[in-house]
Amino acid sequence: MLDKIKSYKFLVNSLEVNAIYYEKDIENIFIPLLKKLTDMKKNKSKRLLVYLAAPPGVGKSTISSFLEYLSKESEEVEEIQAIGLDGFHYHQEYIKNNKAVVNGVEVPMVEVKGCPETFDLDKLKSKIKALRNGNVKWPIYDRSLHDVVEDQILVTKDIVLIEGNWLLLNEDGWRDLKDYCDYSIFIKADEFMVKDRLINRKIKGGSSKEDATKFYEKSDSKNVKRVLNNSLDADLELELLNNGKYIIRGQFN
Repeated sequence: MLDKIKSYKFLVNSLEVNAIYYEKDIENIFIPLLKKLTDMKKNKSKRLLVYLAAPPGVGKSTISSFLEYLSKESEEVEEIQAIGLDGFHYHQEYIKNNKAVVNGVEVPMVEVKGCPETFDLDKLKSKIKALRNGNVKWPIYDRSLHDVVEDQILVTKDIVLIEGNWLLLNEDGWRDLKDYCDYSIFIKADEFMVKDRLINRKIKGGSSKEDATKFYEKSDSKNVKRVLNNSLDADLELELLNNGKYIIRGQFN
């Protein structure tokens, strides 16, 4: 018997999207996850912080927004609020005029935008610490401006889901970010599948296939490998398959 799929409309970064999910994934993974977070919050006096990390191209923003949507639609779980890491890029003017050391080599930041070295880690840590204890205004990355816009989202919910590539990065400066979260999720995926998704995304954005492939090899591929090969263990590890299904790897802790 074929697994049933269901189409949903919800907002991702203020834009309406149509997303398709398998009903079994919703019933066996997403709703149980939301119930677990709800139970965890009942035993905690302060805000519950959850990380969702994954490589580029896996759909972190979409799945985190979908979890927020599901939490609003279900009376069984507490509503969550989903926010992203990308608002902690350095501002574009800074990136244009500064260099970063990546793998021991000094390079213009503009050539490696999106890698950990182009994020303001101190600002991120300060904001997450403040978020644990009260409501804060959260920055976003505006893709139409290609720049950060400060204080765009007021974070008020008791369960907050932060999504981003580097939240579980096992490197100096980054690895202690995990100390600030109460629960962590990692989504892995086949590297070749991610490559196809990222190249197709560029093509849909107007790039030629040749230019999209070159960009992947120069930039995205390095970030994909870095996330997949150098992330800390998460409380829940999921894998996104080629057909769009999710499976749980290991235990549902």
